[in-house]
Amino acid sequence: MSEPAVLTVRNLSKRFGHLTALNGVDLEVRRGEIHALVGENGSGKSTLVKALAGYHRIDGGEARIDGELVDIADARATESRGIRFVHQDLALVDELDSVSNLGLGEGARTSGIFMPIRRRRESDRVRAALATLGYQFSDLGAPVAELSASQRTALAIARAMSAHRSAPKVMILDEPTASLPAAEVDRLFALLRSLRDTGVAILIISHHFNEVFDISDRVTVLRDGEVVGVHNTRDITEEELVKAMLGRKLNPRPSRTRASLGPVMLAASALSGDMLKDLHFEVHAGEILGIAGITGSGREELAGLMFGDMTRAGSISLGGREVPPGRPDLAKTVGMSYLPADRHNNAVLPGLSVRENVSITNLSRYLVGGILRKGVESKHVSSLLRALDVRPIDGEVDIETLSGGNQQKVMLARLLITRPRILLLDEPTQGVDIGAREEIYNKIEDLAASGLCIVLCSCESEELARLADRILVMSGGRCVETLTGPLSVDDITLATMKRRVAA
Repeated sequence: MSEPAVLTVRNLSKRFGHLTALNGVDLEVRRGEIHALVGENGSGKSTLVKALAGYHRIDGGEARIDGELVDIADARATESRGIRFVHQDLALVDELDSVSNLGLGEGARTSGIFMPIRRRRESDRVRAALATLGYQFSDLGAPVAELSASQRTALAIARAMSAHRSAPKVMILDEPTASLPAAEVDRLFALLRSLRDTGVAILIISHHFNEVFDISDRVTVLRDGEVVGVHNTRDITEEELVKAMLGRKLNPRPSRTRASLGPVMLAASALSGDMLKDLHFEVHAGEILGIAGITGSGREELAGLMFGDMTRAGSISLGGREVPPGRPDLAKTVGMSYLPADRHNNAVLPGLSVRENVSITNLSRYLVGGILRKGVESKHVSSLLRALDVRPIDGEVDIETLSGGNQQKVMLARLLITRPRILLLDEPTQGVDIGAREEIYNKIEDLAASGLCIVLCSCESEELARLADRILVMSGGRCVETLTGPLSVDDITLATMKRRVAA
């Protein structure tokens, strides 16, 4: 006999202007189950989570906890009833330390009015919360900005679990593994299973099918803001799940034909940074150079270092022209464009329209005598949005109303509006659903075929096998192996794991 539902959502609806984001959504999450929520970018997954968290005021419907109606517009009341959230952007304040972040929204306990905060007790609370996750921070007073991706995720989960000094009834996690290495994903899933076994109801959003099939008991599929299916995970195949999500069978483009290489476009010599050590490589026109490696290998530093976002040693030349270190403005001038891995914190400009987000890197192109030629700007931006199949194609909507996959396409449009010769792509499909991912892959291949030089840093072996002509395998800040020829997922995974063992 199945467990009763802890969280019940009925007929939930949400509109943004003329766009319907959620249309009569029903959802049940049972006690002691892990329930996956899947769908394309733009299907309504994150909108549903934000509606339940009180970020969006709903236009219709209701939510109940243990059968009792809950006012989801009151976020504090919702949390006090036992619904806890770990959002995709984690909602941490970088400038504050771990203790302050854990107490956000509650206020730290005091021993009396106007008395000092009992820092020691709050610190002990944070240590205990982190210990339940298997974490121990060396310095709780350090700004959260200095924590690793896995530590930040752990802190956000610890905050959710200990909010209001009570255990959760429902945990809702939106893409919690997006920035985690494989070992940390395993640790997180072990924690979620232990919570499930104590009776906690867990709702998890993931774009990774291997995670959905590994961790979930049931799965709800959203498409175009509506529920199109609820399945026992063991009773559905990956192909059936893709078809339910997309409304069609996925037909990937055949692997691209590797064109003969053009001249050397980019050359790096003795490149070094905080992690990188004495790296040498060349990239040809029309080539996609993949960069593989586990977290901490130097892979995640390379693209930003090349673009000038951090201090470096060594030299980089583009078409024989030296690129000065620490000068992103000059890197852009000579033809480089850079897509950072963390679009939420380092790319998307909230509060601005899609048009403004695209054109901001190249505004001088549209200025005449200090006056913005908005008509020309809008025409160019709309052309790029159409080419990348951004939905909706309205450049005047706030970028925050777009799904994650469409936001990522807008960031690609921002790169292309500068008419670059070299693209530095760091995790270009992170947090992107399978349909949007395929569209981004196709665009990257088309750009390489047009003669652009592309450096692709990715933790996804499947992505590298699909796109790269060559792959540099990083370990300990150095290139320890170069993979060429037909590239298989197993070969790439083995190369990176082998280096992990050696390290």
